[in-house]
Amino acid sequence: MLESFGGPEVLDLRQVEEPHAGPGRLRVRVTAAGLNPMDWIITANEQLASAFGLSLPAGFGNDYAGVVDEVGDGVTGFAPGDRVYGGALGRAVADYAVIRPGEAHHTPDGVGDLTASTLAVAAATAEAALAAISAGPGDTVLIGGAAGGVGVFAVQLARLAGARVIGTSSAASFDFLRSLGAEPVAYGEGLAGRVRALAPDGITAATDMFGTETAYAALELGVPAERISTIAARDPELQAKATGGRDAAPGTLERVADLIAAGQLTVPIAATYPVERIRDAVAFQAARHVRGKVVVTL
Repeated sequence: MLESFGGPEVLDLRQVEEPHAGPGRLRVRVTAAGLNPMDWIITANEQLASAFGLSLPAGFGNDYAGVVDEVGDGVTGFAPGDRVYGGALGRAVADYAVIRPGEAHHTPDGVGDLTASTLAVAAATAEAALAAISAGPGDTVLIGGAAGGVGVFAVQLARLAGARVIGTSSAASFDFLRSLGAEPVAYGEGLAGRVRALAPDGITAATDMFGTETAYAALELGVPAERISTIAARDPELQAKATGGRDAAPGTLERVADLIAAGQLTVPIAATYPVERIRDAVAFQAARHVRGKVVVTL
């Protein structure tokens, strides 16, 4: 619960009145909440929080997984006991989340709640970023921030689409990226030269999961702007395609969940924290050196 906007230090646990599912709503007993950079970026700034419809006192988090335990009048397709996951902005890190049916997706057998709680933002964003550049067979795709929470999805989805993947990271994450099917390359000054050495025939597309360094390296390597996407930067000079999870095609989350259930895609969980350590969880995630996803358990 947030009584003021700011960093991890403003997060506190609060006992509040138990919510219930009114007409057209579901109540989910939350078991896990996956963290994203957007969670703390939004709540660190009052103006940005307001733009996303959050006002004080506010809840925290977006991605959740759990079990439906109340179904309001007029809701179809869900019943108490159904396992579900999805996104509920400002309501995920809580014992109960009251949501609209469109904010819930049935969790397939074979997908645990920890994994399901990581999908709503990261899987949708990765899919949108790759769709924007039409990544597919015959492509050599450069992915910036490949070891991060969105990057791990983008790497695997690009590989499943038939592309060769080169991913930027620190040297400490090279083996991790190789385990996901990417060829690692160190980020930082001289990136374009290092990529050229790995792919002398050139790269054909790029997506930047962190900022613009990878996008500018791709331009330097001759990739046209229409085959470069970014998710965390809006740079008019770059002329790349700025995109995000809201642009993902309908059914994206279900498709990714089915890939996980079939063993074709994995979600690395970097760390789990009990809700009592929410400040530590957010601080760890905000450090931006996480390999995979961070999950809070309830």
